Amino acid sequence: MAEDAILGYLAAAEEIPDSGQFASQHGLQHSEVVNVIKSLHGFRYIDAQDIKRESWVLTDEGKKYAAEGSPEVQLFLAVPQEGSISKDELQKKLQPSVFKIGCSQAGKNKWVDMGKQVSRKVQHVEDKVKDLLIRVQNGEEIGKDDVHSLKARKLIVAQTWKGYSVRKGPNYAPKRKKVATDLTRENLQRGDWKELEFKEYNFNAKGPPSESGHLHPLLKVKQQFKNIFVQMGFEEMPTNNFVESSFWNFDALFQPQQHPARDSHDTFFLEAPSTTRELPEDYVELVKRVHESGGYGSRGYMYDWKREEANKNLLRTHTTAVSTRMLYALAKQPFAPKRYFSIDRVFRNESVDRTHLAEFHQIEGLVCDRGLNLGDLIGVLDDFFSRLGMSKLRFKPAYNPYTEPSMEIFSYHEGLKKWVEIGNSGMFRPEMLLPMGFPEDVRVIAWGLSLERPTMILYGIDNIRDLFGHKVDLSLIKRNPICRIGLN
Repeated sequence: MAEDAILGYLAAAEEIPDSGQFASQHGLQHSEVVNVIKSLHGFRYIDAQDIKRESWVLTDEGKKYAAEGSPEVQLFLAVPQEGSISKDELQKKLQPSVFKIGCSQAGKNKWVDMGKQVSRKVQHVEDKVKDLLIRVQNGEEIGKDDVHSLKARKLIVAQTWKGYSVRKGPNYAPKRKKVATDLTRENLQRGDWKELEFKEYNFNAKGPPSESGHLHPLLKVKQQFKNIFVQMGFEEMPTNNFVESSFWNFDALFQPQQHPARDSHDTFFLEAPSTTRELPEDYVELVKRVHESGGYGSRGYMYDWKREEANKNLLRTHTTAVSTRMLYALAKQPFAPKRYFSIDRVFRNESVDRTHLAEFHQIEGLVCDRGLNLGDLIGVLDDFFSRLGMSKLRFKPAYNPYTEPSMEIFSYHEGLKKWVEIGNSGMFRPEMLLPMGFPEDVRVIAWGLSLERPTMILYGIDNIRDLFGHKVDLSLIKRNPICRIGLN
């Protein structure tokens, strides 16, 4: 119906200047007219130009005051013509929002004397606000000052009306030709296919998106890190134990039992099972001895080491607990050099903000061999990070309980134009390695970094909660590009 009206009107007229007025004149819904205009424009039967008009409409509050009167007038009418009324009695006569706004506006207009007793200062007032609202409701124009006043009180809001002006297009015809979309057997049998006009193929049209799974950005970056480790000859360590004992997580690493990291404010301890049942007793005794009185050239920490502290179960705070188990197992065999790596989840009792979560992923690499030194560590780090595209490195001395010497790793960020900390590194202490049973000349160099930080940099994410956790936008998972870390 709307299509016939538009094409028929243009047969005798040059233009439809306003689709809204056209819809009103022909008793049509404007939304229906707009849909037909879009369709005819697509087939070039018509040419359409956008029209936009700004207008003001009443908010729900504005509609209420247009019907019932403004709050200041409602309050004024509730005050008796002679005498006064207590403020409490007046409040009972009006709705809370009307009373609050009415007191402010009526006092501002000097209509009433506001005190413990409320009385009129004038006997007659005009409800200009209601009159203005009714004019807006009827589509009439009001002054700029009035608009500003009503807008400030949130009684009106701007509304954009969208329509079209329409002219004949290059393919105009009084009636749309029906085009065939399929060639059927009946067309061939009747022979009318020769007269049919077929719809053109749109070779640029996209098909429906296929429903499929998508890799999370963390998984993409994690796989690239794995590939780099494998290229460098590293073996992946099993990291399937999220729950670990304090012994493997702290004590075996020569981390004292009074260290702040072992406090419940930093670590998640388990309620059930609260303690571990199995630890290698001979190794536990050696670890206890080196903590209490030292050995292997060390004085130890000189305190009373407690087995009950070592038995406590927790959610591992670093994947170095896995490294400890692997090195202990390696020390029980005839020595052979090894290169290990791990990438998995760890847990810390952190305050959650845009850069910290209570769970995150740690990347760790270690090399175990005879005669390793700090120069070997720096060389391996140069090789590793150069494969990530980070060729400018700096190292700063640091402290870790279980490595000596220890170094923080910095890389120059070309985008930020400054040096950024990217990881930590060091050589495992003899107090950690020798109780395991390693020969005295065996050294272990190691380093670690988070998986989330490089992923956030690569994908331009500035809030870690948008990358990992229950607030992640699933469309991010579908739209993120491939990871090109370490690729030229």
